[in-house]
Amino acid sequence: MAVQGIRSPAPIGLSALAPSFWRPSWPLLVALYVYLLTLYQGNVLNLLLLDGDTYWHIAAGQWILHNGVVPTADPFSHTMPGAPWTAHEWLSEVVLALAHDHGGWTAVVALTGLAFAASAGLLMRALLAHMQPVRALMLTVMAVLLTVQHLLARPHMIALPFMMLWMIGLVQARDRGHTPSLWLLPVMVLWANLHGGFTLGIAFAGWFALEAVAQAWGTPRMRKAIAGWGLFVALAAGSALLTPHGPQAFIFTWQVLMEEQYALSRISEWASPNFHAFQPLQLWLLGGLALALYQGLRLPVFRLVLLLGLLHLSLKHVRYIELLGLLGPLVVAKSFGEQWAASPADPKEPSRLDRLSAALAGSSSAGALVAALTVAVGAPLLLAAAKPLQPPAFAAPQAALQAARDAGVAEGHVLNAYGWGGYLIYSGIPVAIDGRADMYREAFLREFLTGTELTAPGALDKLLDKYRIGWTLLPPETPAVSLLDRLPGWQRIHSDTTAVVHARKNP
Repeated sequence: MAVQGIRSPAPIGLSALAPSFWRPSWPLLVALYVYLLTLYQGNVLNLLLLDGDTYWHIAAGQWILHNGVVPTADPFSHTMPGAPWTAHEWLSEVVLALAHDHGGWTAVVALTGLAFAASAGLLMRALLAHMQPVRALMLTVMAVLLTVQHLLARPHMIALPFMMLWMIGLVQARDRGHTPSLWLLPVMVLWANLHGGFTLGIAFAGWFALEAVAQAWGTPRMRKAIAGWGLFVALAAGSALLTPHGPQAFIFTWQVLMEEQYALSRISEWASPNFHAFQPLQLWLLGGLALALYQGLRLPVFRLVLLLGLLHLSLKHVRYIELLGLLGPLVVAKSFGEQWAASPADPKEPSRLDRLSAALAGSSSAGALVAALTVAVGAPLLLAAAKPLQPPAFAAPQAALQAARDAGVAEGHVLNAYGWGGYLIYSGIPVAIDGRADMYREAFLREFLTGTELTAPGALDKLLDKYRIGWTLLPPETPAVSLLDRLPGWQRIHSDTTAVVHARKNP
């Protein structure tokens, strides 16, 4: 679809590209590539199941399906039994559990791939409304690169398409000078039940409301902008309350970002990017700087502040880098597209590549959609038949757990590594700690890390006695492992390159 002020090169003859029945589109091609990339990352490289949180999310979904309610207290640990717990991602957990129970780990990976693919396709379609396909593809590829490093089978990926629908709806409304459609409100309801990141969507809506009012200031349109956007933001916030937890979801965001500073400093995905190793974020930063300096691209002040906010989040926490990749292009698309179209350096006569790209900028044909659906269904089935997917030992120390069961100690209280709590919950073992840092809070996290890292005299002994630990499951490099080898009353009953198990001699 052509946009005023942007040249759309005449497409090359469609019959020369492919029969119209089989003609794909750029969004479909991007989505299919991203889906196959996810299957490769998950089924061949086994990277999507590396995070321990995946396993307790699935266990939580199974618990919800079995009990028919969303938990409000901890059912999984022996250190915090009955402690208040907000399962704010309950809907994603149910969806992941259903995929796991009916299709195994391959279905979990495929579901994650579908969500990622849909998000990339939505981004590509939104960018095509403002710029030439080659530039839209370049920004989409960069978004995929920034997202791949956080590509895990977890709720944030399941919620990703709903985040994109919400953000695209907001941006398009502002670019057209309209109030957002009320059809976005059901999207917010689903997003709020899928993942706690929905609060970012509320913040975006508030920011765009300010932008709309500022641009209409002093004109007859100001009152309409205040009323329209004010009502929408209020309805959006109200829609986000339609969860089993109500306002607790907003409180959760505050607790994580403002109150859990020690936890944020110790959990890897909340750390800042390590630029001593290559980061795709470097390409984004250097490429963006080059575009701004070489082509003189500029942004309105509200969009500039929004882009800088996304950049700040990505530099502070690695888990937010994909937000910069996926949402940054939406923020700049209209301004950059108009400036590129008006640039005298832009070729007046489109090249053959431009014409070929324009031929794929429309909608996909029925045949292409059927072919893509066939691949989406058939690829994971073939992969599952060739080699059933199993959790990697890095996240799932199966041999060590089996050794503890064989020794008869697995019924006692365990002191486990933070990253293995999810797999133990999935395996039916009450844990000392897992990835729900918002439930354990900082005091317990300090106590746990002080004991396992031996940063205070006697801290490990206090931890073992206070929680009546009968066995431990820790990585070999953990400082507590060497002390347990020397502690009276403890013996090593299993060790491999992944995990070490100690047990009390007389539990």
